[in-house]
Amino acid sequence: MPRSFRSLSSLFLVSLLVVGVSSGCASATRMSPEDRASLDRTLTGPNAEQYLRVSAYLTPFFGDASKRLLTPYPPEDVRLVDDTQGKPINPGPIQATLPAGSRVRITKVEFPTAWVVTERVLYSPRTWPWVYVTVEGAPPGEQVVLVLPPNLDRPDAFRAELENTLSPHSPKAQLDGFSPAVREAVRTKKLVADMPADAVRMAWGPPESVRRTLEGTAKNEEWRYTGERRKAFLTDGKLVRAEEAGKPVLP
Repeated sequence: MPRSFRSLSSLFLVSLLVVGVSSGCASATRMSPEDRASLDRTLTGPNAEQYLRVSAYLTPFFGDASKRLLTPYPPEDVRLVDDTQGKPINPGPIQATLPAGSRVRITKVEFPTAWVVTERVLYSPRTWPWVYVTVEGAPPGEQVVLVLPPNLDRPDAFRAELENTLSPHSPKAQLDGFSPAVREAVRTKKLVADMPADAVRMAWGPPESVRRTLEGTAKNEEWRYTGERRKAFLTDGKLVRAEEAGKPVLP
């Protein structure tokens, strides 16, 4: 084979590799650069100081040993990364439980641009927005990440998702209004009978879906969580029953 032809062939293969890498690592965010910069500036500046709106777990961060995941849901219910067969990957065992009301500081907001995606560990939620935080009660010096849903294309949608877990206002007054048993259940992410709906949300996190029915004058709600492994049943705003993996969980 002539040398010039070999050189052209090599150049063609390199070009194909570059195109393949570029197309495989396309930006996974639809938010404009201006809106992304504004959110990062605001959330790490004037709005950096926050509180946990719900009690949350600290777990490993999938294949990235340098970080920890902050999530309201147990590892069995986390749906952020799938394996090669499309099954959710468990991020790892619970390392700490952080109660609602814990102080949080946002240190960085990172969107999945093409460049960022290439720098993230392969088996991590690479195409989702990451919010880096420090949390009261978490081991010092660890990079703690709250992962938000993909395809958030507006700042108000981003803030709404963030506010499912964080709040700029302390929930102390709300917690103080609960009975001691309910406060302890929220702190430990457990449920007890007759918990108010707000306390259920603070303990188990926001449900994925809510089904409402009317039985006479009683207003019933069925809260279903991701994967439907956990369900909570409320009547007139109070918890009456809950299930985890098909088994009752109330004491």
